Amino acid sequence: MLHQRIEYMWWNSRRKPNVLLAAFSAVYALLSRFDQQQRLKRVVKPSIPMISVGNITVGGSGKTPFVVWLAAELKNRAFTPVLLSRGDGANNQTPHLVSQYSKAHEVGDEALLLYRLSGCPVIAGRDRVAGAQLAADYGDIIILDDGFQYRQLERACDIVLVPSEGIGNGGLLPAGPLREPLSALGRADLIVRSGSSGFKPISEQKEWVWSAKAGLLRDWMGPGDILLEASRPVHLVTGIARPWRVLKDLKELGYEVAEHSSFADHHAYSTQDIEELLQSHKSIVTTAKDAVKLLPLWPADKPLWVLEQQVEAQQGLADYCTRKVQEHA
Repeated sequence: MLHQRIEYMWWNSRRKPNVLLAAFSAVYALLSRFDQQQRLKRVVKPSIPMISVGNITVGGSGKTPFVVWLAAELKNRAFTPVLLSRGDGANNQTPHLVSQYSKAHEVGDEALLLYRLSGCPVIAGRDRVAGAQLAADYGDIIILDDGFQYRQLERACDIVLVPSEGIGNGGLLPAGPLREPLSALGRADLIVRSGSSGFKPISEQKEWVWSAKAGLLRDWMGPGDILLEASRPVHLVTGIARPWRVLKDLKELGYEVAEHSSFADHHAYSTQDIEELLQSHKSIVTTAKDAVKLLPLWPADKPLWVLEQQVEAQQGLADYCTRKVQEHA
């Protein structure tokens, strides 16, 4: 598929992008700089402190599990966090409070996943200035998901996640995975590397380490305590950026991925997709992000095995985030 070929070029190719892509990158850089300048003219300060969690590369840096982890750490420190999401995968300008009855096509798959995993109020909508105003009714601190480029909202702490792969080929979109030049990292309060500690630094700042590792395969259609044995072949279903990470995780856990149905990031699953997947005689395995979209369509009597994650953070990271917020107050 085209998107997979592009992703591979960004993250695995050592060759320079062709001249056409490089030209498009130059145009993208000009448009992006103009957009950032316009946003800075309309900066709004939320009525409660806000932490932004974003990235400088496209997709797959672990923002969702990091936001869930950070929300839990803030709750442990007597905060009441509210999560603010753009609602990718939905066409929703007006912010809404996510509930147990919300659908992925209404609020976005990531917003729904944040609601399920965090236990916090989640506001979803493209107008995140209005979302920040609404968030103040439900808590005392905001975590803005995917907010590094959304500079219309003033933040008390700006966190940028960088994946374990680093910055890929180092090119700006569409020649590479960078949303902004590396110099943009200068405005970040924290740079967090999502992966092992054996990375090559990409900035002069201190780079913290945080990781979300593959955990257990659990049936989300069942009682919750049934785990899938590693001896049987599985059929993997993904609609995420960089699905080869999940393939690698499953193999390391001892599972044989006999089949793999790969869809584009934020794919909206249909009843036809479900029917075709259920024709497989192997156990269906997917990610948590995909599961929240599959669950409403999935038969109650069919297991849906979800690869859950376990997180680890460098000691002192959560305290440093909290201190940055307090210094801004």
